[in-house]
Amino acid sequence: MRPVRNAHKHIFMSIEAERQAGSIPFPEALGVLRAAAEETRLRILALLAEGELSVSDLTDILGQSQPRISRHLKLLVEAGLVERHREGAWAFFRLAEARAGLADPLLSGLDRTAPPLSEDRARLDAVRTQRAETAQTFFARLAPKWDELRSLHICETVVEAAVLDALGKRPIGSLIDLGTGTGRMLGLLAPLAARATGLDSSHAMLSVARANLERQGLGRVDLRQGDIHAPPFARASFDLVVVHQVLHYLDDPARALRGAARLVAPGGRLLVVDFAPHELEFLRTAQAHRRLGFSSDQVSNWLAEAGLATIATRDLAPRESDQLTVTLWLAQDSEIQGGLADATTEQPRRAVA
Repeated sequence: MRPVRNAHKHIFMSIEAERQAGSIPFPEALGVLRAAAEETRLRILALLAEGELSVSDLTDILGQSQPRISRHLKLLVEAGLVERHREGAWAFFRLAEARAGLADPLLSGLDRTAPPLSEDRARLDAVRTQRAETAQTFFARLAPKWDELRSLHICETVVEAAVLDALGKRPIGSLIDLGTGTGRMLGLLAPLAARATGLDSSHAMLSVARANLERQGLGRVDLRQGDIHAPPFARASFDLVVVHQVLHYLDDPARALRGAARLVAPGGRLLVVDFAPHELEFLRTAQAHRRLGFSSDQVSNWLAEAGLATIATRDLAPRESDQLTVTLWLAQDSEIQGGLADATTEQPRRAVA
């Protein structure tokens, strides 16, 4: 085993170069295939093809001890076939994109209708059902507050239609939703992206998002726990960054936007959705809002300080005068925005709906 492990040490050193070249060096490919050529590990890979799972999930599904499953996962991680990330005290695992060229054909060719894979899939469905029930119980306790807030502004389907309209038909390679909450924006946008990630500070909310996305058939979305002020991702790593209904909960929204802007790839975009200024003071105590909305100039100035130019804003005004207005800001790299968007005027495009 030691020669194989030694061959895995440099697995992650040139992932981006390998993606561009579309090939994997022969010695590394051999090590990857050796790592997969074991019954339990191949079953684990087949399960992870359905979406990310924890060690606890895999022990329940495969009926093996935690140390044994952890040992298999360690070998798969070393081989670059599986990625690991922490979510509080939990660890979740998913298939690694860097080895998709080898893993996807292998896994797609497996017969899932016969044992042991058919039995694994049945137990996976049971685990997901339990997960969904647990998430629903948690969210049911929060639902009255969420319903109250939803009643104060324009219908969410209208907001989502405006989001899609603002983004247009431009392809989305990689997407991240910061402060993803229940995963609603991921449910809307992940089908349009080649790769989608959600970040939230709450493990409980990520559990809700995970259950919601699995219900939509989006089990391979990457969900991470982390701080929106310091997102744990490489600079310039996403084509689209979304901050949806998050800023009003934060003590330092400008800092959060600086962190979000840091993630925007060259030519990429940042979409912010939040409330316009209002005077509903009860939201501070009833809904834990720190800020009572934001003016268009306030957010645009924060974006400019973060190195992004606002290229469009849109106000979604409610029909009732005592309800909240939702505002969308779309921004991109200020150094290149002239060639990518309507930036011929000094002020961004503004619309009211």
